[in-house]
Amino acid sequence: HVQLVESGGGSVQVGGSLRLSCVASGDTIGRYCMGWFRQIPDKEREAVAGIESDGSTSYANSVRGRFTISRDNAKSTLYLQMNNLKPEDTAMYYCAAARIGRCGDLLRRSQADYWGQGTQVTVS
Repeated sequence: HVQLVESGGGSVQVGGSLRLSCVASGDTIGRYCMGWFRQIPDKEREAVAGIESDGSTSYANSVRGRFTISRDNAKSTLYLQMNNLKPEDTAMYYCAAARIGRCGDLLRRSQADYWGQGTQVTVS
């Protein structure tokens, strides 16, 4: 069983930056496709960015060019660098993991094997 714990959220002004971290325990994240998701009340959770075991990345159109996903397998940590933040980026951000071969399920259908508890990002 994998536990995911996010941190790094907070309140920031428009145009500011934050870096989210997600530390995994119970297994190495190198075995998983990893992703960042966000959700606001009464809306479906949406994929923000994903990274596969080979390092390939993908981004939602709304964040491409502003957000960067990365992973440090040795530290079992996933990151999301968020720059030029906008009010519409305000949401609860979650990290998630899916076993190898299920990246499509994770990033297109939000079907994860494991979810973190979330960290709030507020941009104003």
